[in-house]
Amino acid sequence: MSLQIWLAFITATCFISATPGPNMLLMLSHGARYGWRATTATMSGAMLGLALLLGLSALGVSSVLAASPMLFMALKIAGALYLIYLGYQCWYAGSALSLPSANANTPSSRFKTGLAVALSNPKAILFAAAFLPQFLTPNAPQAPQWLILLSSFFLIEISWQLVYAWGGTSLARWLESGRRIQIFNRCCALAFFAVGAALALAKI
Repeated sequence: MSLQIWLAFITATCFISATPGPNMLLMLSHGARYGWRATTATMSGAMLGLALLLGLSALGVSSVLAASPMLFMALKIAGALYLIYLGYQCWYAGSALSLPSANANTPSSRFKTGLAVALSNPKAILFAAAFLPQFLTPNAPQAPQWLILLSSFFLIEISWQLVYAWGGTSLARWLESGRRIQIFNRCCALAFFAVGAALALAKI
């Protein structure tokens, strides 16, 4: 894996993780309700859910990539289209922010809530199957590359979850402005469009 490909992955993952999806909105909600320290239980559940989904997907995908260069190319294109699709979603997301409800205030319940939200999100499966493989070199050892990508992903994901939880109250108040949400969504959309186009044309 070249430095250029790894940096492209870091850039794309930073924008994907920063987008207020189910996991991040849950951290925002719990951070505002319970504080960032209590929300670490929610993070633990969410990260376990992501680890289960991504780990299983990566294990299956990596085994077929080495035997099928054409499949690798198809997944690479699918990943680029997925980024563009995320950009489309962000662009037309509108100006409403809906926070998930969270009523139980025990570490166990917050852990279970984080786990359930992560496991119920099908984007994690598509992320592993269509997004991650496009950053792999098919004729090189797969295990070290998966280790680099997954380690980078989880580090970025945890960092953003901490940001959302720590800034829960102030960020939730700031995002109550519909115009600000729209600007944020469209900035993410432009980033998805750019990275998706670049990766579709990149030679790995």
